[in-house]
This record gives sequence, structure tokens and C-alpha cells, in this order.
Amino acid sequence: MSFTPLKPRTYSVLKPMENPLRPRHWAGVLAAVVAAGISGCSVEGKSPQTAATPDVLPVVTLKTTEQELFHDYVADVQAVRNVEVRAQVAGFLEHIYVDEGRPVKKGQPLFRLNASAYQNKLNQAQAALTGAQAQAAAARVERDRVKLLVDKNVITKTELALATSKVQDAEARVAEARASEAAARLHLNYTLIRAPFDGIIDRIPLKMGSLVEEGTLLTTVSDLHQVYAYFKVGESEYLEYVKSRQLHPERHSDSVRLTLANGTLYPQAGRIETTESEFDPNTGSLAFRARFENPKRMLKHGASGRIRLTNTLPAALLLPQKAVFEIQDKNYVYVVDKANTVHMRNITPQTRTGDFYVVKAGLQPGEQVVYEGAASLKNGQRIMPRPVALDSLLAAQ
Repeated sequence: MSFTPLKPRTYSVLKPMENPLRPRHWAGVLAAVVAAGISGCSVEGKSPQTAATPDVLPVVTLKTTEQELFHDYVADVQAVRNVEVRAQVAGFLEHIYVDEGRPVKKGQPLFRLNASAYQNKLNQAQAALTGAQAQAAAARVERDRVKLLVDKNVITKTELALATSKVQDAEARVAEARASEAAARLHLNYTLIRAPFDGIIDRIPLKMGSLVEEGTLLTTVSDLHQVYAYFKVGESEYLEYVKSRQLHPERHSDSVRLTLANGTLYPQAGRIETTESEFDPNTGSLAFRARFENPKRMLKHGASGRIRLTNTLPAALLLPQKAVFEIQDKNYVYVVDKANTVHMRNITPQTRTGDFYVVKAGLQPGEQVVYEGAASLKNGQRIMPRPVALDSLLAAQ
């Protein structure tokens, strides 16, 4: 038998397959999973680092302090005496002795009216008085003569009574004539108009030669060595004013300051003298009157300004206005607790002073409130507080 030799077979050597459970492969899988997780978080809009970092916001710690409260009120300045000088008789304005805006002394001549007509009336009254006195003297002589005859029983007593009545009638005519003479003299004196007191002359509307009727305004004289400042205070502020002075009379006085129309402070301090007895039913306010010395006559009648009243609060709880926000006409702040979580709280301000509120209710000393950034906060949100000293805010206002 013959054998056919077999052809040798070739075998390809296969590389061993990588083990899918090797650590390097799992590292890649884990990296892919982490990347997918990060991608999923970014879809939500925040990264884990951002979500874990709270906002840094300024926070102020509240405390009580002695505080002066200022209230400004519109003031109406008036001279202590401001008198209209009017003509008491009619006539032509014959002479003007003074100029507008000039100081005058009491009794100093200001104007003269034409006096010839009044001088004639005075002469007539004097003549009538002289005639009445002569008739009275004749009546007395006749009465004495009748009395002598009655004493001698020459005539009856009725004649004496008749003579006595004639004397009384004549004396009454004398009195009437004397009154007419006094009135004529007074009217003549009225033609010379004098200053009623020391003061300043206002505008003179009439000129020499003008016809003046009885009661015509000639000018105004103002006594400006002192002035009154009238201002109106609301009922609640009035009660606060009274209460503070009753509780702490040693801290409060009736001294007030006046700010002029140009914003400058009048150098002289004034003093509250009196108040009205009734509140205005339309405005709910009460009028105060303060007196100011005016040695340089700087303040004029009819000027305006602002009166500042000062009240001292020994323990005022101050809150920066920046920390307060409004919702439906109510005031709120964010209070920070010990865990740095903010809580919205309603507060009641008592009044305002500068950039601060004086808190009436809702907060206590020692509590922390968010000073700025309240608009971006939500109730219950955590923050990282950045302390701001209250004293530095007070010093900066």
C-alpha cells in the first residue's frame, strides 16, 4: 500500500481576549457614570458646588441707644406787633415824612393831611363853647338875683326854681359845646399821623396829593425786635412731645431752632411759649407759638422757615431703612437665626430719623437682620452673614 503524505496545517495564533472585568475598564465606566451625573445636575441649573455655597450678605446686630429725634415743621414768621396805619379822617395827603423800610420811633410823624378844614371846625367849636359859657354865666347871675328877691319875699319861690333850671340848661349847653370843641380838636390832631410804636415802615401805597378817605391804609408798622413763629404739630407727635417732657423733664426744654428758607440755621434759638387749646378738625393738628429774638432785624413779618423740635429717647431701637421692605403696605425684615437661616418678620416703626427707623414693635435688641440684599432672599434660606457695625452706619449718616 502506498500512503499519501498529509499537508501540514497552518494555525493562526489568536491573541488572548482582554478580560472585561479588569480594573482599568471599571475606572472608565465609573468616569462615564460620574460625567453623566454631573451632566444631569447641570440640567437642573446648579452645580453641586454652587448649591452648597450660601450667599454672603451684610447683617447688622440691633441694639438700643440714646437717640435724639428731630421733627421739622413749616413755620409762619410774624412780628410781635404788626399794625396797619389807617387814616382816621378824610383829606388830601399833604406830606410824607418817612420812607419805606425805614425804622421809626414811637410818636414820630409819618404823614400829614390837609388840616385847614379841621382847623376851621375847631375855631367854630371854640366860639360855640365861648358863647355857651357866657349864657351859663348870665343864667347864674339871674338865678342869684332871683334868689335874693325870694329871700326878701318879693317874689315867689317858683321863680327861683325856674331860674335854677335855666342855669342847668345853660351848663348842659356848655358841656355840649366843650365836647364839640374836643372832637374838633381830635379830628385836627388826626391829620398828623404818628408812629404807634418803635418799628419798621412797610410799603407806602399812596403819594403826596392823593385823596385819602377815612379808613384808607397808609402803611404798616412792624415791631421786629422779636418775632413769633407759628407751626402746626400732628396729634400723635404732640402726645409724644408731652410724654417725653413729663417722663424726662431734665432732658427736654422748650428750646427750638429755626431753619430759614435758604436752608441756613437761624443763629438765635427760640422758645415755645404756648399752644392752641383745640386741634384743627380738618387737619388734626395743633398750633404752637415760639418766640425768637431778632436783634439784627433779619427776620421779617410774613417770612417762612422750618421749626425743628427735638425729643431724646434714652433707649431707642434703631433699624436701618435699607433692611426694610414693604409688602401690601406692611414693613418686613429678614431676621437671621443662630443657624444662619433667614425668617421674614413684620415690624412696626415708631418714627424715622435720618436713614433709620425707631422700632416700636417686632424686633428685640441683639437680633440680627439682613442689611442689604433682601430682595433676592426667600423665607427659610441659609446665608453666610457678613457683620456690619451699627455704629459705623450711624456715623455715616
